[in-house]
Amino acid sequence: MIQRREFLTLLGGAAAAWPMAAGAQQAGLPVIGYLDLGSPEPGAALVAAFRKGLSETGYVEGRNLLIEYRWARNDSDRLPELAADLVRRRVAAIATGDSTPSALAAKAATATIPIIFCTGLDPVETGLVARLDRPGGNVTGITHMNAELGPKRVRLLHDLTPGATRIAALIPNGALTTRTVPGLRSAAAALGVQIEFFAADTSPDVDAAFASLVEKRCDALMVGTGLASERRVQILTLATRHALSAIYPWREDAVAGGLMSYGIILSDQLRQVGIYTGRILKGDKPAELPVMRPTKFELVINLQTARAFGLPVPPDLLSIADEVIE
Repeated sequence: MIQRREFLTLLGGAAAAWPMAAGAQQAGLPVIGYLDLGSPEPGAALVAAFRKGLSETGYVEGRNLLIEYRWARNDSDRLPELAADLVRRRVAAIATGDSTPSALAAKAATATIPIIFCTGLDPVETGLVARLDRPGGNVTGITHMNAELGPKRVRLLHDLTPGATRIAALIPNGALTTRTVPGLRSAAAALGVQIEFFAADTSPDVDAAFASLVEKRCDALMVGTGLASERRVQILTLATRHALSAIYPWREDAVAGGLMSYGIILSDQLRQVGIYTGRILKGDKPAELPVMRPTKFELVINLQTARAFGLPVPPDLLSIADEVIE
């Protein structure tokens, strides 16, 4: 039973929110949903990029737009209910962070509310859209097609550590069922090296994966996309502890101390999600907006980490790097 003081506290909190809600309805401000598998703190930079994209189409949160945020905090089982809650609130559109499960949960929850996704997988293969050029239905967005970038990361890692004979690939459990695995296997075979796959989603998974890959004497590491950003420090710490040459998917990984990164500029992808969301609010139909793909990729090399590992970086590799951290 709620005590009187607790009830008044709850009532006061609700009352404080009523003027804003009432004002929003009176002003006719559109309300959109933002659904993400992750957590608010690690996702703050991507939310900022999303807001920037919205602002480029004339929408500013709190001024002429309201955003309902839903965070699953790395518990994918919560996504269906979070998506259903946004549908019940009749939001004008649902944008998702860089998370295929979030996009799939949103699509399962509604066939009418526009959905704008960001995914590293093929949206046709995962069932998000029918075609890339004309998605059809109520779903469109951005794909960075990381299944295609994986083989490139393996080649770059081999260029940096030509003596490596066994590469470990640390990827989310879900990626084991996609074409990510065959592509990585083919790339490794072409280089004459072995590749071992280690699935990880949770922090204990990461610890167990590192214990196993060290036991199997893997001498290089490719970190896949889709691992929660909360795992970044843990993975970087373990890779450094074992002096394991590693390539990561995001620039932020290299800036934080990772040896090397290669991939898209993720913040720009979320900015594009914001732009698409704004266009849809202005009347564009998601069925007619083609799924966008990135055109720019970054190679970042951290020379500080390379020196700490006693690892010489080939001049040819340095010459093609977009950024070298001294």
